[in-house]
Amino acid sequence: MLVKLVREGLGRTIALGNYLTLPKPKQRTETEQKTVDDKAKQLSLYQFYACPFCIRTRRAIHRLNVPIEIRDAQNDKEHRNTLLNEGGKLQVPCLTINENGKTRWLFESAEIVNYLNQQFN
Repeated sequence: MLVKLVREGLGRTIALGNYLTLPKPKQRTETEQKTVDDKAKQLSLYQFYACPFCIRTRRAIHRLNVPIEIRDAQNDKEHRNTLLNEGGKLQVPCLTINENGKTRWLFESAEIVNYLNQQFN
């Protein structure tokens, strides 16, 4: 119980620091941003608010100016069950990529950030 409180408190401190130091979003022309917006409709991120790895991933999303749907797998039972049942494990962050009628589940923040950089940078 104490470990959980310390972890949550530390995570929220990191989240506050992230909020205070967010990088500027990438600037694009209106046409380029529309293309990014359309491509982002195929993506969603399952995350916990205070998880440092999720914060890292959300920071990259913000920097790249990509409007990805954020799904709270910590407090929303429906999202949590979807992540566990369809993704195969309760691990965050997890980026879902819907391509050609199939859903790909990408775990690990470093892999997610690399994917986002390749697609949107």
